[in-house]
Amino acid sequence: MRAAPLNHPVPHVLIVDDDADLRREMANYLVEHGFIVDVAKDAQAMDQAMRTRSVDVLVLDVMMPGEDGLSVCQRMVRADGPAVIMLSAMGEDVDRIVGLELGADDYLPKPCNPRELLARVRAVLRRREDTPPGRAGAGMSIAFAGFRLDVARRQLRGPNDVLILLTGGEFSLLSAFLASPHRVLSRDQLLDMARGDNAEVFDRAIDVQVSRLRRKLHGHADREIIRTFRGVGYMFDATVTRL
Repeated sequence: MRAAPLNHPVPHVLIVDDDADLRREMANYLVEHGFIVDVAKDAQAMDQAMRTRSVDVLVLDVMMPGEDGLSVCQRMVRADGPAVIMLSAMGEDVDRIVGLELGADDYLPKPCNPRELLARVRAVLRRREDTPPGRAGAGMSIAFAGFRLDVARRQLRGPNDVLILLTGGEFSLLSAFLASPHRVLSRDQLLDMARGDNAEVFDRAIDVQVSRLRRKLHGHADREIIRTFRGVGYMFDATVTRL
């Protein structure tokens, strides 16, 4: 697989995991494929590393001594923060869902194949840097139901002009809805449009993402914008205008 096109030449990945052998294996593989990689054994070491260099992708273990990965994820997810890929030895649906609810961009069960990690890292970078065909184009603004989305800056403002922070996954999902308003989209269609071909198909994961996006929109809207069609999918019920 070719590396994703980036605005800066070499992306920086920080791997946070208390398993030294696994850290080394993952880091060596990513370095071999052109990434700058730092490692940290816990949240404290991660914070120290992030003070000295900006991070593009954070590969974050859930179960760590001290502050756990879910807590770290919650404070890392912000508009200008790194993409977050969660790792968990549990491999349980509930563990994955909690991570996605907190704003993680992707999830991998441990032990993970380094080749799959590489694919996921490239995928989250590509989703952040590129706008796929058929989705909202960069350099434009999109208006709907009193909201305004600045696509290039990935900034959403509500009807009262308040800034609504979106995670990478929420921005991708909103872009997919905006590309097909007033059309019922199945979970598989939304996964394909919002997350790309490299993501595992998790029906429940898209439900979580839709629920989070819906809460953010409905906190500033006077009506339901994302409608659920049970057993079928979701529809974005708003007129979309590209400015």
